[in-house]
Amino acid sequence: MIQQRANLDWILKDLATGVPQIHQIVVLSADGLRIARHGGDPDVADRLAAACAGLQSLAAAVAAEIPDSDGRMRMVVIEVDGGFFYLMAAGAGAYLAVLADETVDAGLVGARMRDLVVRIGAHLTSPPRHDGHHG
Repeated sequence: MIQQRANLDWILKDLATGVPQIHQIVVLSADGLRIARHGGDPDVADRLAAACAGLQSLAAAVAAEIPDSDGRMRMVVIEVDGGFFYLMAAGAGAYLAVLADETVDAGLVGARMRDLVVRIGAHLTSPPRHDGHHG
């Protein structure tokens, strides 16, 4: 597990170097726990991961209202003064989040994130957490 996380960190660094306007990359579980990160402050990464859990849930609720949708969120992009936020489904129960500045090529970030998810989607899978109770 430690080796897999080291591999994730290296791959996230590769995404950041390929798009220098990226400030922070976070891999998180569906319930908002940080799995891995690159760049930025760890506390910010944890807050982003927690916020993303709610965001992906809202996106799935909106997707459920779109005719012929499977109801699953694939990507959310938020543009604000100063930059962009991206959230992409990245394997079963895992998500990839990116913060980038306003000069970034928005399409390039999305494409690189998709490439990353396709290449290592199995590594970005978060197993479900157990609450310690036995059924």
